[in-house]
Amino acid sequence: MLVIGIAGTELTAQERQWLQHDAVAGVILFTRNFASRQQVGELCESIRQAAPRPQLICVDQEGGRVQRFREGYSALTSLEGFGRQYASDPEGALQAAQEHAWLMASEIRASGIDLSFAPVVDLARGNRAIGDRAFDADPQVVAAFTRAYVQGMHSVGMAATLKHFPGHGTVLEDTHFDDAVDPRPLQELQAQDLLPFVAGIEAGADAVMMAHVVYPAVAPEPAGYSRRWIQQILREQMGFGGVVFSDDIGMAAAFSAGGVKARIDDHLDAGCDVVLVCAPKLVEESLRAVADRRSNTAALLGLLGRGALGWDGLLADQRYGDAQSRMARPDHGVA
Repeated sequence: MLVIGIAGTELTAQERQWLQHDAVAGVILFTRNFASRQQVGELCESIRQAAPRPQLICVDQEGGRVQRFREGYSALTSLEGFGRQYASDPEGALQAAQEHAWLMASEIRASGIDLSFAPVVDLARGNRAIGDRAFDADPQVVAAFTRAYVQGMHSVGMAATLKHFPGHGTVLEDTHFDDAVDPRPLQELQAQDLLPFVAGIEAGADAVMMAHVVYPAVAPEPAGYSRRWIQQILREQMGFGGVVFSDDIGMAAAFSAGGVKARIDDHLDAGCDVVLVCAPKLVEESLRAVADRRSNTAALLGLLGRGALGWDGLLADQRYGDAQSRMARPDHGVA
């Protein structure tokens, strides 16, 4: 029920103890955990050896400014460029986005990591945190890209995570630092921001990450710990049967729930399967917070990487070199 962050490029003794806890289902890696391709592979192996059960190892490797691993990896373009290309070459843009997904997922899987939290399916409508991480402002265009990107990730055996439900792109505030409120009614959200999520679910997306945004016309609390959003709208009305992740409970917009225990309880009680605790300084308190809860990490088993894929096999694949060459072209993702 918890995916935790660790401090550096090697596990500490304390972190090894954390991985023994029944509630720890996985680890999310950041730039602070990366020194080289070889090192990150060794870190993943040590995480798995330290835990008594399978661990889901995750990262945000979207491309553009949100790419945690860089040296030794392809320089992935931001998603915004595909939206620009779509205006003059829709088919080519969708193919390029699918290849972007294939390339990203191939490298992450070759590193021994199960999951990159992708794709971002928020609308490109001015949010400070989303910006060029979004494909486009048009929900129908984003829906088309969502289908292509999910297919590209699945082709490598990587699960796809749609984020940030029910749509973080229209409010201006960055929820890492501020509360965010979107006053629009549900009908407008369904006609706009929810369309890419519908497309992704239909394409077989495996997980959804919630937004720390309040939609007061729908529910009084942020979507991430709203039973109305998770249970009634996402699960019952939209028919989503996959894994629901919270966003990081260390973000400022999550503080409205209260302290660490209150944040974790509220997210889990509302229907989140997994709570992200990205800051190592919050992990000890988070583990105490779930001491009286029954652990159930089985939901994450379906997200574990499927099939062996190492760097030797990837480097020998002609598709890999071709995809890298196309990604490096100056006109890639530009109309």
